[in-house]
Amino acid sequence: MKKLFLLLFVLASVSCEKDIDIKLDDTSESLVVDGSIENGQPPLLILSRSLNYFSKIDPEILQNSFVRHAEVYISDGAKKHRLKEDSVVNSTGNAIYFYSNDPANPSTAIFGALNTTYTLEINADGKQYKASTTIPAISRRIDSLWWDSIQITKPEDSSLVKMIIKATDKPGLGNYIRYFTKTNREPFYPGFNSVFDDQVIDGTTYTFPVDKGVNKNAEIKDDAFFFNRGDTVVLKLCDIDKVTYDFWRTFEFSFQSVGNPFSSPVKVLGNISNGALGYFGGYAAQYRTLIIPPR
Repeated sequence: MKKLFLLLFVLASVSCEKDIDIKLDDTSESLVVDGSIENGQPPLLILSRSLNYFSKIDPEILQNSFVRHAEVYISDGAKKHRLKEDSVVNSTGNAIYFYSNDPANPSTAIFGALNTTYTLEINADGKQYKASTTIPAISRRIDSLWWDSIQITKPEDSSLVKMIIKATDKPGLGNYIRYFTKTNREPFYPGFNSVFDDQVIDGTTYTFPVDKGVNKNAEIKDDAFFFNRGDTVVLKLCDIDKVTYDFWRTFEFSFQSVGNPFSSPVKVLGNISNGALGYFGGYAAQYRTLIIPPR
């Protein structure tokens, strides 16, 4: 009798299954802005068009996604400068288009300065977009930087080490930071979790391990957050404003929750007007170098 009941239950369950076909609406293209300005450096912007979630991605599609011939202006409140489009060729032979200071107009060229607010204006594809950001004062003093060995579980990990920072936070809530590391000849990569506020450490001197920055476009292995004996490491520690912090905080949460069915949906908080995606952020950067000796 029990077997008959179980069979009937299974048949009833199978008969209740229904195929659900969900048709997702196509979304229109949006301007994507990846822009920044750092103390002592010119502004740097990359403009592109968003791609459909189900789009096939190949080098040609990515190449065609760059927004060319846009009018891009930046102002620091005292002068206004039109940025010039330029390009570099990457390791795969493809051109990366960007906008920065125009060498032909040095009198209005803008370089980042502490405690300064910048306004960005973009005219592209018949639409106008605006954003603003501030390079704040430096609120964090780096007291020292050193390395230490880690507890290993595999013999092949014996050369791995961690980097540790001792720093002092300026009193007063509302300080935000983002960090990057450069190892040997690699470019600067942001930390997997690269942004922090000072709610817990406000006005204190603290010691904290600093994970190695990672390339989020590549596979991230278990040992990717450590350094190796013999590495030369440059730490780039940046004070940022609240809008830059909010963008990267929500972006990184979204990145880390991809593929997790239990994660909550999150909206990435950009600061570009008129429905554009991305951000324009200011960085108050300071650099320190750590040379880790070989064995």
